[in-house]
Amino acid sequence: MESITNIMKIIDLRSDTITKPTPQMRAVIASAEVGDDVFGDDPTVNKLQDRVAELLGKEAALYVPSGTMANQIAIKSHTVPGDEVIVEANCHIFNYESGAPALLSGVTLHLLQGHYGVFTAEQVEAVIRPPDHHFAPSRLVCIENTHNRAGGTIFPVEEMKRIREVAEAHGMKIHLDGARLWNASAATGTDLRAWADLADSVSVCLSKGMGCPVGSLIAGSEDFIDKAHRYRKVFGGGMRQAGLLAAAGLYAIEHNRDRLVEDHKNAKLIAETFAGLPGTKIDLDYVHTNLVIVKLTENAPYDAADLSAAGEAAGVRFLPTAPNKVRLVANLNVSREDTEEACARIRKLWIV
Repeated sequence: MESITNIMKIIDLRSDTITKPTPQMRAVIASAEVGDDVFGDDPTVNKLQDRVAELLGKEAALYVPSGTMANQIAIKSHTVPGDEVIVEANCHIFNYESGAPALLSGVTLHLLQGHYGVFTAEQVEAVIRPPDHHFAPSRLVCIENTHNRAGGTIFPVEEMKRIREVAEAHGMKIHLDGARLWNASAATGTDLRAWADLADSVSVCLSKGMGCPVGSLIAGSEDFIDKAHRYRKVFGGGMRQAGLLAAAGLYAIEHNRDRLVEDHKNAKLIAETFAGLPGTKIDLDYVHTNLVIVKLTENAPYDAADLSAAGEAAGVRFLPTAPNKVRLVANLNVSREDTEEACARIRKLWIV
């Protein structure tokens, strides 16, 4: 007998990185004009960099293979070995980048406990090191928007303004990990520059909600990007005919940004479905964008691993992130109809 996964459509909600290029995106990839980007003469890469710099209100931008590389280039460019970087305890830079700040930049991370990924200017002020040789100098603050582990929450512009004031008063820089900044902008109607203007450097990702096969960009001043360009080379991120990939990014910026609100609506439906099931805990007020984090309580019929296995058998994929937590991410390849079907299958899992 065929398994259920062989006769039912698989609805993959593990991440917004699992999307595949649409036929339209594949067409622009195939027809892209290319050159050698290491020499700076790939016209499509240059066009993408200029477009992203314009959107973020920065002087220049640099195309890199991944969001992790973008963040680590920023840290390396803003610091010297022995410096301290202030981050939120659940941020991507600390949890999911393989200890790269220590390995690549020789810096330590000072962890702040945020509320759904958001920390305050007062928290930053309280941990800035005094000018004493006993301490690692506080050099950089990193902010993640939207926040992955918090469930796609949006960092308020007003709080970022207050943090900026503290950073400037102490001669510190700010890096914005804006891998899903597109989602924050789409959800609120706020221009990308509202956040980007408050940061010395900004990274944005094209291979998450935007539906591209690969790629991120980092933006800042011309001097900063000149330094970042060198570290991209040091970290092995120089690419040659990268215009094939950059063309996908240009297509996504023009065609996939506005539709992100559809993912947000689908995520809300998923969250509401879980909220209506016994043994689950989810705060619907903090489902801001396309990510949903579900906590399984003691009276849930599954732990995270068992629920993930049951979901797989029912043709719905999601990601266990802790023994009692699962993550679901609405994305470009999952339509409203798919979402409704996924929710129906999830409800059936509770009939045990």
